[in-house]
Amino acid sequence: MAHRIDQGTLYRPPPLAKFFHALPHVNISLHLVNSTFAPDSDVYLESLGILGSIPALWLILTLFMLLIYLCTRCCDRKPRPKHSIVILKWTLSFFTMLCCGAVGVGLYGNDDVHNGMLELLSAGRAMDETISSVKNQTSAIDSTLKLKVEYLLTQLGDVFDEPVTNQTARAGLLALLEAMTSNTSIALASLQDISRPLRPVTLAPTLDNLHLAEAIRWPVTMAILSILLVFCVILLFGVARHSRCALITFSVFGLFAVIFSWLMASIYLTASVALGDLCMSPGQLMEREAPAPLQREILEYYTSCDQISQNPFFVVVRKATSAVDAVSYSMGSMTKIARQLYKPQQLHPKLDMLSKEVKLATSLIQSLATKLDCTQIHNQYMSALHAVCEMALFGLTFMLAASIGAGFLFAILVWLDSHTWIYIRKKREYLQVDEQDPFLPPTAASQAIAARTLHSQGGLHGAGPGGICDRGGVSQYATLNRKFRTLEHPPGPRRSEIGEYHCGVVSVIDNQVPDVSQYATVNRKFRTIDHSLAARRSENGMTGRRNEPGNSYTLGSRSKSRMEGPGQYSTLSKKCKTLESSDFY
Repeated sequence: MAHRIDQGTLYRPPPLAKFFHALPHVNISLHLVNSTFAPDSDVYLESLGILGSIPALWLILTLFMLLIYLCTRCCDRKPRPKHSIVILKWTLSFFTMLCCGAVGVGLYGNDDVHNGMLELLSAGRAMDETISSVKNQTSAIDSTLKLKVEYLLTQLGDVFDEPVTNQTARAGLLALLEAMTSNTSIALASLQDISRPLRPVTLAPTLDNLHLAEAIRWPVTMAILSILLVFCVILLFGVARHSRCALITFSVFGLFAVIFSWLMASIYLTASVALGDLCMSPGQLMEREAPAPLQREILEYYTSCDQISQNPFFVVVRKATSAVDAVSYSMGSMTKIARQLYKPQQLHPKLDMLSKEVKLATSLIQSLATKLDCTQIHNQYMSALHAVCEMALFGLTFMLAASIGAGFLFAILVWLDSHTWIYIRKKREYLQVDEQDPFLPPTAASQAIAARTLHSQGGLHGAGPGGICDRGGVSQYATLNRKFRTLEHPPGPRRSEIGEYHCGVVSVIDNQVPDVSQYATVNRKFRTIDHSLAARRSENGMTGRRNEPGNSYTLGSRSKSRMEGPGQYSTLSKKCKTLESSDFY
C-alpha cells in the first residue's frame, strides 16, 4: 500500500514493519488469525498476548535453571581448594562490558522512541490546528453571513419598504435585495455541509493521552536501564576490588535484572508487532476510528492526497463561493440604485457596513478553499507516519534487541558470579597481641588482666592443688590461637631445685642462673614461641657466678616457668615441625 504526498513521492511501509507484520499471529488454539491492526478485536489482542508470552516463558525457564544451579551451590559443602580466579575475573569483566553495551543500546533506542513520539505529537498538533482553523473559519463565515449580512439586509428591506416616486427602480431594488438574501442562505447551507463532518473531528484528547503516556514511559525506562547499569558497576567493583560482599550483592540483584530484562522484552515484542501491523495499513485504522459524520471519501482524500482524486469539499466550497460572489456583485447594483432613490441618512451606515461584511465573507471563503486542500494536512499526516513507523519502530527494535541481549548476559553473569565468589575466602580478623619486652616487668594493666584470668580459672586450674600455681605439680601450658591446640608439657621442675615458685614468676636458687628466653617467631600462621629458661650447667664449670636468692624474671603477664633439663619440645600442629630449644642457641 502506498500513499502519495505529492507527485513522485510515495509512502511505503518500512522493512521493519514488514518483518514484524510477517510474524505469525495465532490464537490460543494455535490457528492463524487476521494480522490487521485492530485494537478493538479480542482475537487480535489474544494473538499479540501469545507473541508477548514467548519472552515470559523463556524467563521462567531461565529462572528455573538458575535456581537449580544455585541450589547445587548451596548444598555443596565441600571445602574448595584455593586456586587462581584470574580467568573467572577476566571473563566476568568481559561479559559485564558486553552487558553494559546492551544496556547502552537500549538507552539509544529509548531516545529514538522518545524523539519519534515528540515528532508524532508535533505533527498531530499541527494537523489538529489545521482542522481547528478550518472549523473556526467556517464558523466565522457563518456568523458573518447570518448575524451581520442577513441582519443588515433585513434593515435595508425596512428602508426599501418606504414609498418612492420611481416604483420601477424600487421593484428592481427589492429584487436585488431578495437575490442577495437567497444567495446568503445558499452560502450558509454550503458552509454547514463543510462544518458538519468536521465538527466531531478533534485530535486533542488522543494527543493529550499520548503526551501523558510518553511523559511516564521515557523517565521510567531511563530509570530501569540506569539501575541495570548500576548493577553492572557493582559487579565491576567486586571484580576489581576482589570483594566477596559486592559479588554476593550482584548475585541477588542480578536475578532482578534478568526478570526486568525479559519482562521488558515481552512488552517491546508486543508493541513492535502491533506497531508493524499499524504501519502496514495506517489508512484502515483511520477509517475505522473516524467519527461517523466524516465520510470515507473525505478521509481517503486527505490520507492519500491523490492528484487524480477530487476534493470532496470542492463542490460545496464552489457553491458557497459562487453565492457570496453573487451577493458581492448584487451589492454594487443595489448600492447604485439605493443612492438614487433614498436619502443618505436613510442608508448610512447600513449600506456601508453591508458592503464591508460582504467583502470580508468573500475573502474568508477564498482562504477556506486553500485550507481545505489536501496538501497541508497530508504532509502533517506523513510526518506523523514517519515518526511512528520509522523513528519509533526503529528505536523500539533497538530496545527489544537490547532487552533480549541483557536478559541472556545477566543470566550468564549471575552464573559466573555465583561460581566466582565461593572461591573468595573471608578475610581473617587480626588478633591484638600484647607486645612486651620479656626482660621488663609487666605493666599494671597486664598484671590486672592476668590476675582476673587466674581468679576466673581458680576452680579448675587455680592456686589450689593441681592448679597452675600448685607447687606440687606445675603444668606448662602453651595456648595457641585458632588452628593450634593447647599443649600440655610434661612434669614440672623438681621441688628440691626451686627455692620459690609463683604463678608467672620464677625464683631461682643460688646455684641456678637463668639464661635469656629463646624466641622463634613464625610468620603468618604461627605465633611467637616462648621457650623456657634453661639453667646453666654449673657442674660443667661454665660459670662461677651465682645469682642472689629471690631474683626473678617475668616473661610477660602470662609467662610460664621452666626448669633445667634437656631440650624442651613443643608440638605446634600437623603443619609445624618439632622444634627443640637447643636449636636456637
